[in-house]
Amino acid sequence: MAAFTERETDKNMANSPQARKRIRRNASRTEVNTARMSRIRGFVKKVEAACEAGDKKAAAEALKAAQPEMARGVARGVMHKNTVARKMSRLSKRVAAL
Repeated sequence: MAAFTERETDKNMANSPQARKRIRRNASRTEVNTARMSRIRGFVKKVEAACEAGDKKAAAEALKAAQPEMARGVARGVMHKNTVARKMSRLSKRVAAL
């Protein structure tokens, strides 16, 4: 987590204690959300790599692991539910076509 000093919050034009706290909170949430998005992308890439290789069993397992991660991203507000639904649909369609 990023530790902000008073000088860094001044740079962001925070004039009230609430605004300074919000800047600190936004920084920590950004780190968490970035990590979560990166993790989701990794799971999706595993599914796509297995599909490219033509390995249906590995692709199905990777998809099974990716689906809860993507759903968690929606629950945490990192991704939009329709985006995840679309991606899951397309991935499962590709796996089924193998």
